Amino acid sequence: MKKHLITLALLGASSLTALADLDTAKIDQLTGLKGKMNQAEGVYKVTFPRDDVKVSVAGWQMPPFMGLGTWAAFQGTNDKAMMMGDTVLFEDEVNPVMSAAFDNGLSVTALHNHFFFDEPKVYFMHIGGEGSAEKLAGAVKKVYDTIKMIRGPNAKPANTFGQQDIEKGPLPKKNSITPAPLNEIFAMQGDAKDGMVKFTIGKKSKMHGMEIGKEIGVNTWAAFAGADDNAIVDGDFAVTEDELQPALKTLRQAGINIVAIHSHMTHENPRILFLHYWGRGSANDLANAVKGALLVTGVSGVTTSASN
Repeated sequence: MKKHLITLALLGASSLTALADLDTAKIDQLTGLKGKMNQAEGVYKVTFPRDDVKVSVAGWQMPPFMGLGTWAAFQGTNDKAMMMGDTVLFEDEVNPVMSAAFDNGLSVTALHNHFFFDEPKVYFMHIGGEGSAEKLAGAVKKVYDTIKMIRGPNAKPANTFGQQDIEKGPLPKKNSITPAPLNEIFAMQGDAKDGMVKFTIGKKSKMHGMEIGKEIGVNTWAAFAGADDNAIVDGDFAVTEDELQPALKTLRQAGINIVAIHSHMTHENPRILFLHYWGRGSANDLANAVKGALLVTGVSGVTTSASN
C-alpha cells in the first residue's frame, strides 16, 4: 500500500512539473490570445470566436458559441510540446492559411465542413505540430495573422480562388485538351471524352480480409478540362498517413488549391486518407504540379523520366 501511495505521489509530482514547465504566459504573448489551463489533462488552450463575419445556417444567424470557434491546444513542456487545433475558415482563406501552416512547420490533418446551407460557406482546418512550445505558439500566430490579413480589407469572403482565376478570365465554352502531352507527363494513357482527359491510378489496401484497390475506390485521379493554355484540373489523392503532408505541401507549392481532406472508409489497413484539389493554369503546368505530388507519394508507374 505504501509503495502504491509513493507511486501516485511521484506521478502527481511529475504531472505538476510538466504543467509548470509549460510557459502559458509566453503562449499568450506569442499567440496574442488569453488561454485557459485544464489542470486535469495538462492542456493549455487558446481560443477566439470567428465573429468578424456573420454566418447563417438554414437562414438562422449563427452565434459563434454554437460552433464557430477557432482554437489551439498545447500539451507537454516548453522544450517538448504538442499542439493540436481547429481553425474556422472561409473559402478564400483556406489555401493561404494552409500554406502559412506549412511554412511555419505545422501539419494540416483535415479540411471539411460542419454545416449544410451555411452562408457564407464555412470550413474547418485541423492543424498540429510538435516541438518547443515557443515555436508552436509562434506558428499558430502566423496562421491567425494570415486570416486577419485576408479578412481585414475584405469583410466579405471572395467567390473565386484568387487572382489567377481573375487573370485567366472565363474558361472556354468548349473543352479542347490535347491528350498526348499529358499522357507523356504521366507516362500512361488517359481517358479522353468531349475534349477532357482523366488519369486514374489505383492504390492497394485491405478491408474485411479482402484486398481493395482502384475500382472499388482506392485511387488517385486527375481530370483536365478547358483549353491547353487555359485549363482546370480537379481530382483526388489517395494517400497513407505518412504520405499526406508531402502531397499537400507539394501541391500547395505548385499553386494547387486543396478543397477537402478526409477519409472515405473505415477499418482499412493501411489507413487511406483522401485530399481533393482544384487548380487553374496551362494544362501542362497543372499536370506537372500533380505529377510532383505523385512522385513524393511514391505512386508506381509515374517516373521522373517522363517529359516535362
